[in-house]
Amino acid sequence: MAAAGGNAKAQTGLVPHRKLGRTGVDVSALGIGGFHLGSTKNQAEATEIVHQAVDAGVNFFDNCWEYHEGLSEERMGVALQGLRKNVVLMTKVCTHGRDKKVAMQMLEQSLRRLRTDYLDVWQIHEVVYWNDPDLIFAPDGAAEALMQAKQQGKVRFVGFTGHKDPDIHLKMLSHNFAFDTVQMPLNCFDATFLSFENKVLPEALRREMGVLGMKSMGGSGEMVTHGGVTAREALSYAMSLPVATTISGIDSLEVLEQNLGIARNFKPLASEQMGELRERCRENASDGRLELFKMSKKYDGAEGRKQHQFPNEEELPV
Repeated sequence: MAAAGGNAKAQTGLVPHRKLGRTGVDVSALGIGGFHLGSTKNQAEATEIVHQAVDAGVNFFDNCWEYHEGLSEERMGVALQGLRKNVVLMTKVCTHGRDKKVAMQMLEQSLRRLRTDYLDVWQIHEVVYWNDPDLIFAPDGAAEALMQAKQQGKVRFVGFTGHKDPDIHLKMLSHNFAFDTVQMPLNCFDATFLSFENKVLPEALRREMGVLGMKSMGGSGEMVTHGGVTAREALSYAMSLPVATTISGIDSLEVLEQNLGIARNFKPLASEQMGELRERCRENASDGRLELFKMSKKYDGAEGRKQHQFPNEEELPV
């Protein structure tokens, strides 16, 4: 376990663990998002966040090849030195329609940045465009890279992630590929609008996949700042769903302390509490204005838009 983490050790109780679907691997109910590590002040703060999280029982760490142009992976790689065997490490490949060769090159870059010789989970990042499944499953596509990496022992489990439309997730699953994991936005607003909870989660559970929840507060806290729910309510709702872990973006020790305060010794909300939160959020959820990852390009990566030949912010007309 980490040597650092005085604040975390002063608390009592640990973050509970759950099974990652049919893999049988134990993962913490709260996971640390990689993107926000690249937003911390410096490496020292990123390392302290990782160490305090591990001290508190967190063992699931998310990342992605393109986050902060590789800085997020680099910071996590440094922070996990000496701890690699204690954690379940995941990163994502960002081919965005490019072929298997590009995917395997990205894998090698990720492994170097993360300072490891294998990944526990490797997922296809940002499946958010309607033609993404066709590109991924085309001959010599990214799906073939997932299988090759698994066969080579460079990754243990494979999956995909996306945040735009549940029907795109279902289109991916219709290929009946042996995905071990799937990542999706799950929160108390999603429950009544373009709902991954209602459409994708049951199918993933039927297939015994490890479900990774994300955007429990809207991506940048929109649901807390404008949606009438507290951080505790939002995170508690997401963690009470039948998911393996809820990945949370943490860019400061203050946010870490807040989220660990919710996750330590976590007990799922009762069905009545879940229903009350869904109903309270229904009106604010009805047009997707607080789920900008579904209704805008705010959370669509620049690299993905480039590969799909869509304009980025600076290229749009004023």
